[in-house]
Amino acid sequence: MKEEMLREQLPFTLRGTDFPIKDAQFYGGKVRDNYTIGDRRVIVVTDKVSAFDVVIGTIPFKGQVLNQMAEFWFKQTRDIVKNHMIKTIDPNVMLVRQADTLSVEMVVRAYITGVTKTSAWYNYEQGVRDFCGNQLPEGLRKDHKLGKVILTPSTKAEKGDHDESVSAEEVVRRGLVSKELMDQLSEISFKLFEVGSQLVAKQGMILVDTKYEFGLDKDGNIMLIDEIHTPDSSRFWFADTYQQLFDAGQEQRKIDKEYVRKWLADQGYRGDGMPPILPPAVKIEAALRYIQAYEKITGQKFTPVVGNVSNRIGTSLKESGFL
Repeated sequence: MKEEMLREQLPFTLRGTDFPIKDAQFYGGKVRDNYTIGDRRVIVVTDKVSAFDVVIGTIPFKGQVLNQMAEFWFKQTRDIVKNHMIKTIDPNVMLVRQADTLSVEMVVRAYITGVTKTSAWYNYEQGVRDFCGNQLPEGLRKDHKLGKVILTPSTKAEKGDHDESVSAEEVVRRGLVSKELMDQLSEISFKLFEVGSQLVAKQGMILVDTKYEFGLDKDGNIMLIDEIHTPDSSRFWFADTYQQLFDAGQEQRKIDKEYVRKWLADQGYRGDGMPPILPPAVKIEAALRYIQAYEKITGQKFTPVVGNVSNRIGTSLKESGFL
């Protein structure tokens, strides 16, 4: 994709919505706007980008990338666990089943890396060796492959607060979920990660780490919700240069949100106070990486829908009978 097209799209990025969907309860998340109607929910994926649990700005076509990647992965993993997707009704919009969201995010890691305060590497640098119930050996370096894939759950913070990395035992102790349910969520998460790793490996990529969110349907069954294996919820590295760059102590080639996080960290921002404004060049570079992630991970060509995103979504909602 040419940078000129991305630059032209900058004024039309979607920061938020306020569609008059009849009888809908509205909730605006960091990235997704949710319209709940009975046992269904219309999820509009905006172009907002968040880092360190703070909304930083918008990225051209980001919402479309996330929505279409989530659709791809929901289809790829539905044999492992039921998910909430019913259908997509617009490049940025998904119709889903309503779920009772669980207050824990299942974070799975195969490598030690990251720059956020909840990341494994940040904590390791601070001397932490028991990370969320996982005993980490001495002598690890940034981007080191772990001896085994580990689970490092995170609490789901209230809007405006920060998530907290905790152990599976602590999740149960706090009463966020029962031990039986936590064991089920752990097993499902490891299976999802294994399948995701195998699929992206065929594309020459490494699934470094990711997070999964779950809910319970009306019958109490576990359901995968939100998104899966997108650049917002996962880190991806290029497999062919991993070892060379690791041996040299250099940054990995990556196609994920880490580019934005690192730019912010380089400005001295890690989630406290007012974030710096993303310049157009950073937004465009981030957009290129999101689009590259879609094409590289799914093996499909990304077809951008250029123009006013909000107006297009309004038309799609009207055609689908929601307006």
